[in-house]
Amino acid sequence: MAQTGIFNSLQIVKMVPFGIYLDAGDLGEVLLPSKFAPADVSVGDVIDVFLYTDSEDMVIATTQKPFACAGEFAYLKVVANTQPGAFLDWGLEKDLLVPFNQQRVPMEVNRNYVVYVYRDEKTQRLAASTKLDRFLDKKVPKFKKNEAVSVLIAQRTDLGYKAIINSTFWGVIYTNEIFKPIRVGQTHTAYIKQVRSDGRIDLSLQPPTHEIVDELSQAILEHLKRNGGNSTLSDKSDPAVISQHFGVSKNAFKRAIGGLFKAGRIALSKEGMKLLD
Repeated sequence: MAQTGIFNSLQIVKMVPFGIYLDAGDLGEVLLPSKFAPADVSVGDVIDVFLYTDSEDMVIATTQKPFACAGEFAYLKVVANTQPGAFLDWGLEKDLLVPFNQQRVPMEVNRNYVVYVYRDEKTQRLAASTKLDRFLDKKVPKFKKNEAVSVLIAQRTDLGYKAIINSTFWGVIYTNEIFKPIRVGQTHTAYIKQVRSDGRIDLSLQPPTHEIVDELSQAILEHLKRNGGNSTLSDKSDPAVISQHFGVSKNAFKRAIGGLFKAGRIALSKEGMKLLD
């Protein structure tokens, strides 16, 4: 069954000067305007289109790709504020509405917000909401420790950052465990530190220790090669300096250079590190 808010594979049933009509099943015949129509197609061909409603609530098709489909979270910019609510640029000709009753705080023009795109099943209209809690799972998740997940950084808090995990659950990345710049709206690979008994999830942007050390060891060797085989960095260096160079904690850095020293790859001194042949 064809639905608005997603891409659908639909058959061409009629071609007219101003576009192509597609068979959208229960939604009827839907127009794909000629400016979005692919070349060299004929009646009977099947094409992939995104369906949404226009300003008159008619379902129409486009081959444009929106920044988010129904059921997805995205970081979108407000382009207008009107009586119905705020409108977002989501990559299509018609902007996406965030009704006032779906705004967690009043939205401002030219600011970006993390939103959830949803479909009204009765009208097939698409809209967005900044009230993210209602669209996230409340069940206790079944993640494994150190499991890699995709996260969208959604909100800054006193503890650090709240992130949406796999478009399904809230998680938290604590400030004292962030060793590279991050900001709301970014997507990252993160790792499950623990799932608490109340279902809350602690995240880390750092891979499990053995993976960190392997990647970091290679990064340290490359750093030495770029600097003629020598570096003033050592296990005595300021944690902020280490984080600036490698985006990791000082403990991870110490483990990596310790492993390189034991393997005979580097020499350590008061002056720093030296690459050995």
